[in-house]
Amino acid sequence: MSKDSSYTSLIVQAKGIRKTILSMIVKAHASHIGSAYSIVEILLYLYNEELKINPKNPLDPGRDRFILSKGWGVSALYAILAEKGFFKKELLDSYCLNGSKLVGTATRNGIPGIEATTGSIGHGLPIGVGIALAGKIQQKNYRVFVLVGDGECNEGSTWEAILQAGQYKLDNLVIIVDYNKWQAYGRIKDVLNLEPFAKKWRSFNWSVKVINGHNFNEISQACSSIPFKKNQPNVIIAHTIKGKGISALEDDNEWHYRTPTDEIIKIAEKELNI
Repeated sequence: MSKDSSYTSLIVQAKGIRKTILSMIVKAHASHIGSAYSIVEILLYLYNEELKINPKNPLDPGRDRFILSKGWGVSALYAILAEKGFFKKELLDSYCLNGSKLVGTATRNGIPGIEATTGSIGHGLPIGVGIALAGKIQQKNYRVFVLVGDGECNEGSTWEAILQAGQYKLDNLVIIVDYNKWQAYGRIKDVLNLEPFAKKWRSFNWSVKVINGHNFNEISQACSSIPFKKNQPNVIIAHTIKGKGISALEDDNEWHYRTPTDEIIKIAEKELNI
């Protein structure tokens, strides 16, 4: 399959994943749809084109590791794991319902493909640094990918981990920042401004690439050059749109804690061809 046709397929898949996420969240009267929608393209590319993980052997010691540090966006990860065959799609119907293993934050709860329990922000990256360092010490070839939210970059634990990764020259570590410019209670720039963001990472001895996180070509170009520089950890700052894919949700933080209403569902049904 050519790259162009592969990307066309991924674009179609992205719409399907958004349909699945909508169904999961509406059925459970859950929230965080905006946080899930902003990372769909990133996750799809990783699981289709980049990560060396076998759904039939998800605990293979040689596998790449993926950690969703922004654990509240886990509905997107569940949808993609089910699509890739890590578990049966029927399990998605139980998302966030009483007694389900598919809880509302990424939880290592017997669900194949979930590497770490996250959701309390600032936890996933330190775990990823530890796994990457272990790989270096043991001379293993696996890579560690961690997807963090921009709001997590307010956390001291995040910056401690960033500092350590640069110190230990973890070029087997790849961080992708979902830079959708929102956190729970407001714009990033108003709550705690991260800029100059890329410059901060470079000052901590990281190699940086800045991309459009919804453009498969740009995601591919960044991933194809990993490691960006020998002996430096890698960060991809992915500019994204919270709620991407449904016009009534895009860049609107009102839906951070809210379930889509009937009005939003009607708009989604039209735009996602449901």
